[in-house]
Amino acid sequence: LSPLVDVVSYFYLGQSADIIGGEESVPHSRPYMAALIIPVEGNTSLCGGTLIKRNWVLTAAHSIVFLGAHSLTGKQQQQRIKIIGRYGHPQYNEKTMENDIMLLKMEKSAKIDQHVKCIELPSTSNDVEAGTQCLVAGWGITDNKSRNISTMLREVNVTVIQRSVCNDENHYKHLMYVTSNMLCAGDDKGGKDACTFKNGDSGGPLICNGKQRGIVSFGAKSECGNQRYPGIYTLLTEDYLAWLREITEPFTG
Repeated sequence: LSPLVDVVSYFYLGQSADIIGGEESVPHSRPYMAALIIPVEGNTSLCGGTLIKRNWVLTAAHSIVFLGAHSLTGKQQQQRIKIIGRYGHPQYNEKTMENDIMLLKMEKSAKIDQHVKCIELPSTSNDVEAGTQCLVAGWGITDNKSRNISTMLREVNVTVIQRSVCNDENHYKHLMYVTSNMLCAGDDKGGKDACTFKNGDSGGPLICNGKQRGIVSFGAKSECGNQRYPGIYTLLTEDYLAWLREITEPFTG
């Protein structure tokens, strides 16, 4: 059976790209968001992605895609489209999480309307400076301790942190290495984060100055919102943007 690009009114809500802190998004204010459903041992796992072209979704995971959703359990006008191709980066490394980026090609183009729109990518990609305020959005866990789950789209503002800080003794030094292809972002007091409890399966966007600059990649297990372990994002570098064009442009027109 082919995976689907879909929005339905019911499903099992498993692990996801979790938004710690923040608030519920204004309904349909993030029309580029895709909720992605991944079959996992008889259940399904939830993560995120973005519509970058009418028939392409950018993410970090294998999935079924939901377009036009705010509430994942409410009845809304929704689009259902089959996925016919998965394009993972050929140099993805599941141990280091380097090159954690994937494209999903849909069988037909999504209908662009007030609830479904493409996100803007940077035309060129310089590094995102430390101190930059960015936004991340997703569904799922809202509290690391109680494990409360929100089926409503939520968002939180996070601050980009210097890689040297994220790689020091007080942060990720003994767990993972944050490379130049990654961004580290969170809050110096904690409590604000995009986090996955299964490394690499979230795929939601990091949006800085109105454009997607990163993809939610990983964080320390069970440490969501801990200032010692900020969220780590795949940075949309020049090389990644060129790879996206290489994959998608032959199908254009």
